[in-house]
Amino acid sequence: MIAEGLLTKNPQLPEIYRNLTDKEYDERIRRAKDQLGTDLVIMGHHYQRDDVIRYADFTGDSLELARIAARQEQAKAIIFCGVHFMAESADILTRDDQVVILPDMKAGCSMADMADIDELEEAWEVIQEDLGDTVIPVTYVNSTAAIKAFVGRHGGTTCTSSNAKGVLDWAFSRKKRILFLPDQHLGRNTAYAMGVPLEEMAVWNQVDGEWEDVKGPMEDLRVLLWKGHCSVHTKFTVDQIKRLRERDPETKVIVHPECTFDVVQASDLDGSTSFIIKTIENAPAGSKWAVGTEVNLVQRLAETHPEQHIQLLSQTMCPCLTMNRIDRPHLLWTLESLAEGHVVNQVSVDPETTKWSKTALDRMLSIV
Repeated sequence: MIAEGLLTKNPQLPEIYRNLTDKEYDERIRRAKDQLGTDLVIMGHHYQRDDVIRYADFTGDSLELARIAARQEQAKAIIFCGVHFMAESADILTRDDQVVILPDMKAGCSMADMADIDELEEAWEVIQEDLGDTVIPVTYVNSTAAIKAFVGRHGGTTCTSSNAKGVLDWAFSRKKRILFLPDQHLGRNTAYAMGVPLEEMAVWNQVDGEWEDVKGPMEDLRVLLWKGHCSVHTKFTVDQIKRLRERDPETKVIVHPECTFDVVQASDLDGSTSFIIKTIENAPAGSKWAVGTEVNLVQRLAETHPEQHIQLLSQTMCPCLTMNRIDRPHLLWTLESLAEGHVVNQVSVDPETTKWSKTALDRMLSIV
């Protein structure tokens, strides 16, 4: 059983967990899981490394897992094998008496970190001065709870890569312009696919505090893009696609919309993680795919579908390095600590931030 009220604030991984054998990690993780029983649920993101995700009770993308966590009525503790903003979303959507744990608190997200709440507050003042009350904010769920809360307070909502088009349709029905953050590429690719020309988009450079890529009068702008990106998906290039097609023109290229605009335009298909998975699941035997997304997922798809030819688009590995901070030593440590009645590395969002973040998330769920 998990004792209540025994919380250790973000200690370092004890050395005793660092150099166990594969067999020792496996036996002790499974033993701790069995001991905790229905008090525990482990969530594993699609990009998680194989030696960790094998212990997950549920796998999926970030929002899907957070929503599944909210339905785990018996669980007292939810271990989220993902990154920090994902664990925040799980804490926002679960009950106050449930504990959400991130095995390694250093497992952040560089994209989410590119949208700082203080910089957003300053940018909003400039936007209001330049464009008046014509802008509604929309944030990708790959953002901090503070950013979600800002969006919720200002009448906006969140989106995923799966539902971004529906959310932008909703936002345009309310205001002339959208501020999309933190990923400029998902915002640009989605808006362009909806018929918004590049000339009606501009980028806000939060570091320099100025507009970039303004191609016409400010009055013509409809999509304001925050200057953020995914460090994994921007590693894919048009040259990689060209070289692939020179080697094997039968291979289809499918990429995530967090990739750059030119890569998405050069690919055969683009879509969310779930879209990529479903497309390959439904593809015929013998089909060939080059996939532009995180390498752990691509390798897992290749292993799951040996009847197809599946490869990473890039010739070099493209892992999510922060996601890979979640490893067996940290997972075992958090599990055995729970079994001993201690909570380590709890992710807890304050009530005010939770209120407005949940407002933004609930708006999205009512749209799509």
